[in-house]
Amino acid sequence: MTASYQAGTGSGYAHAEPRMGFFTDTSVCIGCKACEVACKEWNLVPADDAGAEGNMDLLGTSYDNTGDLGANSWRHVAFIEQRVPARSMHEDVDVLAAASVGTAEPGSGAPSSSTAENLHSDDLGMPTIGAPKQEATDGDSGIRWLMSSDVCKHCTHAACLDVCPTGSLFRTEFGTVVVQEDICNGCGYCVPACPYGVIEKRESDGRAFKCTLCYDRLGAGMEPACAKACPTDSIQFGELDELRERAAQRQRTLHEAGVTEARLYGHDPDDGVGGDGAFFLLLDEPEVYGLPPDPVVTTRDLPAMWKGAAATALGVAAAVAASFLGGRR
Repeated sequence: MTASYQAGTGSGYAHAEPRMGFFTDTSVCIGCKACEVACKEWNLVPADDAGAEGNMDLLGTSYDNTGDLGANSWRHVAFIEQRVPARSMHEDVDVLAAASVGTAEPGSGAPSSSTAENLHSDDLGMPTIGAPKQEATDGDSGIRWLMSSDVCKHCTHAACLDVCPTGSLFRTEFGTVVVQEDICNGCGYCVPACPYGVIEKRESDGRAFKCTLCYDRLGAGMEPACAKACPTDSIQFGELDELRERAAQRQRTLHEAGVTEARLYGHDPDDGVGGDGAFFLLLDEPEVYGLPPDPVVTTRDLPAMWKGAAATALGVAAAVAASFLGGRR
């Protein structure tokens, strides 16, 4: 199993950089998909396996044209509709807006007062967080949107690293996990190993692809394209320890404002994958967003299995040797 990664230790680099990552605050995501577009443009990710001629039509189930993460969707904006009491929807908008006012200094990467104003505005016809998509005729219930930009979690204990036979997958000096496409042999072992279902093989060439956290941009001192393009700072990039502190403060602010359902996902270093390099603030259960509630590194039992197999092999060899020697006598 891969060693637990912390900045400067266990990374394989003598002079490792601070561990970098994403904190995605879904409470201020407006579903604009700027992150999806920026990711595809910077990383030259095709629309689909049909290449440049592939269509990006809506799926018909929501304002979504990618469905989930995959080889050609390194960022995916989820659109979840929920039927809730009409009064609570308006209350949620007021609470989330109030919790966003004055919470950030310019350039901090956290929501600002302008974000709070956006939460109230529907001048562009965009559905807003906690606000109804449509008013219910009976006044008792309606529909609200939950939106979240999903991405590879860059796990601390990354099972994909454990199973890759070629070294195509590697841990960078920033603590992120990257696929080297020129080394990938298309074996696909990493696909079922990922507890989040992130990695996928591209049908057009058989190799595996996923988010690199814009490794080339990090080396040049730039933030990833998706975070750069996010207009509400829903996607925040920085040193992981600092992001965890910021996320905890954001959760406290929301709880104090009455949004008691706000929860952090993937931030705990003691969870089943040792904590994620990309974690989230959610407004509902993880399953609502298509995330596993208790992810576990899929290779956690490999050391015990190999020890068991070795012991069995030694036992068989000893039995064969004993039988052979006994036969000679």
